[in-house]
Amino acid sequence: MHWVRDRDAWLERQRADGRLILGVELAENAIRLADLPMARRPTVVLLGHERDGIPPEALDHLDAVVEIPMIGTGASLNVAVAGSLVLYKLAGFA
Repeated sequence: MHWVRDRDAWLERQRADGRLILGVELAENAIRLADLPMARRPTVVLLGHERDGIPPEALDHLDAVVEIPMIGTGASLNVAVAGSLVLYKLAGFA
């Protein structure tokens, strides 16, 4: 986990340094977790609050969005679990 004072400026610096900015969120244009390819360059994974998700103003900084499909009525996973699943997939283990 990395905390910063000015999230938007930090994300822009990461992009300027060549990093992919990937958000984990429910979105219409999201990549299903199963279809997420292994990371080919340094990647920042942005996780939102378990209840509210990624803040709307941060969504503009994302290069792509990945969602974790779920069966049932729940709309979110524990943020640690969600992050672990995405990082595992990006590392090429799944």
